[in-house]
Amino acid sequence: MTPTILTGISPLAWEHPTDRAALGALRQIPGFDSVLRKVIGTFGERNIRINYQANAVKVGPNQYPDIHTQLVKVCKVLDTDVPPLFVSQTPLANAGAVGMDKPFIVLNSSLIELARPRELRAVLGHEVAHIMSEHVLYRTLLFLLLDHAVPSVPILGQAVLPITLALQEWHRKAEISCDRAGLLATQNMDASVGVLAVLAGGIRGKTRELNLEAFVQQSEEYLDEEGLASYYKFMSTLRQSHPFPVVRVAELQRWADSGAYDKIVGGTYAKQGDEQPFSEDAAGAAQNFSDTAARVFDDAEQYVNRALKNFADKAQRFLENDD
Repeated sequence: MTPTILTGISPLAWEHPTDRAALGALRQIPGFDSVLRKVIGTFGERNIRINYQANAVKVGPNQYPDIHTQLVKVCKVLDTDVPPLFVSQTPLANAGAVGMDKPFIVLNSSLIELARPRELRAVLGHEVAHIMSEHVLYRTLLFLLLDHAVPSVPILGQAVLPITLALQEWHRKAEISCDRAGLLATQNMDASVGVLAVLAGGIRGKTRELNLEAFVQQSEEYLDEEGLASYYKFMSTLRQSHPFPVVRVAELQRWADSGAYDKIVGGTYAKQGDEQPFSEDAAGAAQNFSDTAARVFDDAEQYVNRALKNFADKAQRFLENDD
């Protein structure tokens, strides 16, 4: 069945309230984005793009045309421009949207090998949503902190811990938001659940043996665990940038069961220009924060702005001394 085109849809239609509130809190800080762009520029956002241009394949009408066609279809349904897309030769099944002024999508080759076409569309819809929701600036910072800045410059670790914890908490909710967009892009629940099953434990040549009903049941069993298991679940999630696949399945099913998905596909959804004030997002999001992240965002200026400024100052001193 051909998916319904969601003309003029706003990211508000699929965004988790905590996702919107977290970004709203950050954007309320005067000059935050400009400082953030300066920090990312210091560590080479442009270099990230150049590295993919040098060490990956850019998808287009004449390069992996089937994948390009899938991306075009997804962008048509979500009514947005088609972003650049690269395929990277990587054994880990994953994908991402990175960059600031010109964000682009990266698909790891392993995920393409494991996913069916409809599941690949769910992935592409998920990543397109990150761009539409303007997640990529903050995602880029998070990944630079986790993968480059802190490991290579340990002295920065203490300065960036608050912003790292906050961004990780936000990012987990942003992933839930974009899973919803992936479902809207395909309008096929099996595709969305299937790709999460592949990410959890897909085996080449055996993905058709994945039992989606069993995987959904597994997610329900995980969420039903209580007592000490709840503590273990919290601690195991604290430093993760992504929710566990079984949690994402349960959250997606819960959202669909709420009726929100059917309303959107039926034509009732927020359109561009309908975005509500930050204060309303914050009111609806408070209960969704973990205690750790709540403490960070309750006083955003104290934790986030100060942490980022310290990070920028120490990074600049490190670079000057290195010269």
